[in-house]
Parts: sequence; structure tokens; C-alpha cells
Amino acid sequence: MNKYKKIVSFLLVLTLFSSCSKNWLDINIDPNTPSSTVASVQSRLAWIQHYYMYAQGTAGTRAGFVTQQLTFVNGTASNSMIAGWNPAAGMSTTPYQFFFVGAGANFKDMEDKATADKAYHYLGALHAIRAMGFMLMTDWYGEMPYTEALGTIITPKFDGGKVIFEGCLADIDKAIEFFNMAQPGTAAPLSAGDSWNGGDVGKWLKMCYGLKARWLNNLSKKSALYKPDDVLAALSKAATSVGESTVIAHMDDATDNIGDILFADPVKTSIVFNNAGMNTNILVTKWYENLLTNFDNKGVEDPRADKLLPWAEFGYPKTLIRSKGVDVQSKIRMESGPIASSFNVKDVEIESNGRKVAPHSWYINSANTARWGDTVYVSIKSSSKGYDKDKSDIYRWKDSPDENSGTIAASGTFYSRPDAPTHLVAYPEMCFIKAEVLFNKGDRAGAFNAYKEGIKAHIDLMNMKLNSYGNINVSKSPMAQAKIDNFLNNGIGTAGNITLAKIMTQKFIALSFSQQNWNDMRRYDFSNSVYPGWAVPYEYTVTAAAQLKIPQGKQFRRVRQVSHEINYNSDNLKASHPNALNDDIWSFPVWWDTKE
Repeated sequence: MNKYKKIVSFLLVLTLFSSCSKNWLDINIDPNTPSSTVASVQSRLAWIQHYYMYAQGTAGTRAGFVTQQLTFVNGTASNSMIAGWNPAAGMSTTPYQFFFVGAGANFKDMEDKATADKAYHYLGALHAIRAMGFMLMTDWYGEMPYTEALGTIITPKFDGGKVIFEGCLADIDKAIEFFNMAQPGTAAPLSAGDSWNGGDVGKWLKMCYGLKARWLNNLSKKSALYKPDDVLAALSKAATSVGESTVIAHMDDATDNIGDILFADPVKTSIVFNNAGMNTNILVTKWYENLLTNFDNKGVEDPRADKLLPWAEFGYPKTLIRSKGVDVQSKIRMESGPIASSFNVKDVEIESNGRKVAPHSWYINSANTARWGDTVYVSIKSSSKGYDKDKSDIYRWKDSPDENSGTIAASGTFYSRPDAPTHLVAYPEMCFIKAEVLFNKGDRAGAFNAYKEGIKAHIDLMNMKLNSYGNINVSKSPMAQAKIDNFLNNGIGTAGNITLAKIMTQKFIALSFSQQNWNDMRRYDFSNSVYPGWAVPYEYTVTAAAQLKIPQGKQFRRVRQVSHEINYNSDNLKASHPNALNDDIWSFPVWWDTKE
């Protein structure tokens, strides 16, 4: 993998001199004679954070298609194939590429520099991100080059999931050790390069213990290794309030249009925006909608529904109407749907497939009359000032000379906007982990209290951002306290009827766009007793190609290795798993997902 060293040296030099307002990216050096040796620890950390974030954000979005948070308009695009449990090779590449090429190839040089400078807090951050990155790799691909990765060996051996998992836990412990050390005054303060926690070592420590709790809890299928009390011990040192969460701020900057070196995406925007919010073809599912609108069949709507589901304007006078979710358990995607909507921007009627379309109205540009009702599905698309060069992040049809008055085509959602926060390791998740552990230990009262606190914490965390918008529209405004209170008091059940299903589905909402949701579904074998109403997509059940990759009776358990390893490291890949090069590798559990 030393080829990555050469690639990243070039990338790092370029990124050091790209225009960016963040002061942690500034460096004084002759641009005519750059080299990777001049990169300071603070410069490297900011970009390592960025590339890791892109890797995990991409994985989280793609996991959303596996778990049925998201679906896609009908077609053969990679994300559409994932949504139908008929995955294609295109699913595999980006998390691997951004972690190894963008982040991992910087690890050794940063470690050497930080060690020489006694910049212990940078060493702590480096070990934490290394652990996060390799844990993502084993969650995603299973076996992976690890002990020989990122060195001079061009064709490194693959390590099993247990080796990687234990190595990541060791790295987190090492990170905690470094964060507890005092840096000398000569070392760069962590605040000079930390784009996540602003140099707050206390938050980094909370994050590390939160990761440890998450990973130890992911061992729930390993009877000899799973220790619930160790999970609770880690939770006691993780975030115990919303304010102790690691929440990464993003921004919609009109000048942020140069693009990332590996992709052309802006670098300051939300990773969910970059992966999903830019796209007009991504939709929410009916299962996800139902979780938000009729949780536990109590008829009490979750106040987060208005913020997590997209809206659009219909009719005259214009009225904002919330999107419906696509029922992927129905035949819709086998009947050419859903189809992305069109809009008559003209002041006169137009004709489309033998019918009249009124001025300034939605329609489906298809002769298939069964699809004309697909206008009820609104994408999670957001616009932006930087990438889209728009006036705001509200995506509008171009039916008005005033760019701020066009009909709203998509409101965006809480997580899909360019300035949406990334809840990297946050207090709500800690609450739900605690609730799950206590429930399985038989402590129903303790489980309910943690469960209710997790829901409240996620609402509070969302409102922290929503309050900054003011009251722009129903999607982009704070949740009203009366709706919050009604839901918490009447919509989530009681300690007397708490179930694992309630805990895990509320955790699913709080971890929207997170890879961890797929981890949890795998831990519970996609059970509809734990995830009520969930079932495999209908199209999978009638698609022979999908069943070659995920045979009937099995589930979507991992991602096939990337083409780089298949093409250039095939002998080691083949030795890593008996089915590594077979079509059905997608259905084989990774190490922690195998019962022992």
C-alpha cells in the first residue's frame, strides 16, 4: 500500500495551498518548492479528519439504503441497486478510498512529527481516528489489510476481523492515554488543528469512551467476549449530556466551490449533503415515515417528523405538503416506480403524454398512468450557496424571476442540508446503548429512563441547530415544546411496556444516516420483532441477480472488497475468506456478526 503514500503526498501538498478560510489550514511555505515534510501536525489533522469523515459519511448514507431509511427512484444507479438488495461493485469504493488514500496515508508522517514535538494530544487524536477508520473498514468489508497496511508492502496480507477489532480497542485505549498527558508549551495546541472538538480534550476523552461503549456493545453475539458491565463502565465515562457530544459543525460557504481533491465536492459542507443532499433521486421509505408519524401505533406524531421528512409546495395558493415514504415492501419498484417528478414552470398549460398540465404544477413525465401519483414522493435534496451557487439551501423550481419565490421543490431535511451538523459520537446514542444493555439485564425501569432520555436528548440536539434558523418554514424551524411534551408523555410508552423494539427503533431515528444502524440490524439479524414492520425489499424477492449475491434465507451482511484489492492483491484477498471472490460474499457475516 505504499502507492498511497505517493498519492497522498501530492494530495496533501495541493490541499495545503488550496483556498480555505479555516485558520488551521494556513501554512507559510514557498509554493514553488512544496514537500510533505513541511506539513505540521495541525495541518495534517484537519485533513485526516476531513477524509475520515467523508469515508464514514458515505458508508452511513449507503447503509441507509440497506436498512430502509432511504430508497432511490427507479433505475440502475448504484444506490438504487443497494436499495433493492442487489448491490453492485460501485457501493464498495468510496469509504475505502477516502480512509486509506486521504486519511490513512498521513498517519505515519503525522505520528513521527507529533512524537518529535511531544504533541501528545495530536497522537491521541491520531490513534482515535485510526481506530475509527479501521473499525469502519472491518464493519464494511470484514477482513482487511491491517497489520501490514499503510507501510512499504505493496500487497499486504489480510487480517481477520478479530485482529482488527482488538487492535482498534487497543488504539482507543492508547488515545485515552495520550489525551490524559500534559503537552509541553512548545507543542502545537490541539485547538490549532482540531476541526471536530475545537481542541477540547475533555470532549475527545468522552468521544473515545463513547466509541469504546459502542464497539463493546457490538460484541453482543460473542458470548465469551460480551460483557455488559464493561459497556456500562465505558458509558459512565462517555458523554452524559448533549453538551459533551462530539458534534461537527458544517457551513454553506458561497466561496466553497473549488472541490475536494479526490472528489469535486465542497469541503466545508455536511457529508450527508455531499452524499445525499445534492441528489434529487433519494427518497425516504414508508417504514421510516411510519416510525416518525405513528410510533408504537399510538397515533401521536413525533415532533421530529416535520424535520426529518422533506416537504414541497403544491397547488395554488402554494401549500407546503410533507412527502410520503416509498413502500419498498410493495411492488412499486418492480412497476417502474417511483419516477422523479417534473414541473411546469410556464404560465400556460403544457401537454405531457396525452394530458394537459396546468401552469406551475407538478407532473410525472411518463406515459405510464400508474406512475402519475409519484408526485407525492419528495426528494431529500437541498440546494446550497456554494456548490449550487444558489441564494439559499431551499431547492426551488425555476418558475419565477425572483430566485427566492420559485415553488419549493424540496425543503431539504435536518441532516441533508449543507450546514447540517454531524452527530459523530453523541449523547443520545449513549442513552440508547445503556437502555439496550439494561433491558437485556432485566432492568426495565432503568432501560425506560435511558430510552426516554435518549429521545429527549436527540430532540434537544436537533433543536440546538434548528433554533439557529429562526422560523423559515415548517421544516426549518425549532420543534415546539408542546409537541415535544405530548410525544414524550403520550407517544413512547411507559416503563411497564418498554420493549427492545422501542429502544432499537428510536435509536435508529437518532442515528439516521449512520453506519451503526446497519451494525445494529445485523446484530439482531434484521428481526422484525426488534424492527417492527421491517422486511426485505419486495424486488429482492423476485430478482434472480439479487439472490445470487444474497441467497434466499440470508441477509445483507457486508460489502464486497474493492476492485483495487481484487485487481492488485487478489492472492491475499482470496486467502482471507473462502468466498472472498464469489458473488455471494455480500451475505457472509463479518467477525463480530458471527455467533459464538
